[in-house]
Amino acid sequence: MDEIPAGLEAALEGRYDIERELGEGGMATVYLAEDVKHDRQVALKVLKPELAVVVGAERFLTEIKTTARLQHPHILPLFDSGEADSFLFYVMPFVEGETLRDRLDREKQLPVDEAVRIASEIADALDYAHGREIVHRDIKPANILLQNGRVMVADFGIALAVTAAGASRLTETGLSVGTPQYMSPEQATGDRDLDGRSDVYSLACIAYEMLSGDPPP
Repeated sequence: MDEIPAGLEAALEGRYDIERELGEGGMATVYLAEDVKHDRQVALKVLKPELAVVVGAERFLTEIKTTARLQHPHILPLFDSGEADSFLFYVMPFVEGETLRDRLDREKQLPVDEAVRIASEIADALDYAHGREIVHRDIKPANILLQNGRVMVADFGIALAVTAAGASRLTETGLSVGTPQYMSPEQATGDRDLDGRSDVYSLACIAYEMLSGDPPP
């Protein structure tokens, strides 16, 4: 894994002590960090520099407040967000466990009752968010955390914030929001006026993979 950028450590000094990189996704790099004020471990997610430039700090931080309003047992909450020098970041709980992606990579297929339970818990989280007119836009196994088997949907509102803040310029940079294997047709064609049905399509793709062992063809 890459070294922690020195500028990031300096920018967050006194607030978050970064311990190590946990992984990298399409939109952000994730670090394990110590929340100095509250003496707890957190997942510190830093937007990729090229994406931060496209999105812009003010718009991103305004849109990401959407996530902070979501309070549901199967949605990972937002602890903090902000701008530190040129870095845009958001902070969520550090969940010890694994992602659904990790489990599928290891087991390939899941028992039917387990797949149904996981899909139902994801659906419960989506129903709650959709009732508040919030669409995730990037439902995929890597964004489904399993804590003692219990589902937590991560990064809720992050794709929304990125899309709302910089959708008009994402294509120019070659960046996109969403993951092709789980992306609804309307999202794949660049439709910005998505509703909850787009997330439901992605959930159906996940359910198919849990049962069959492969994403839909």
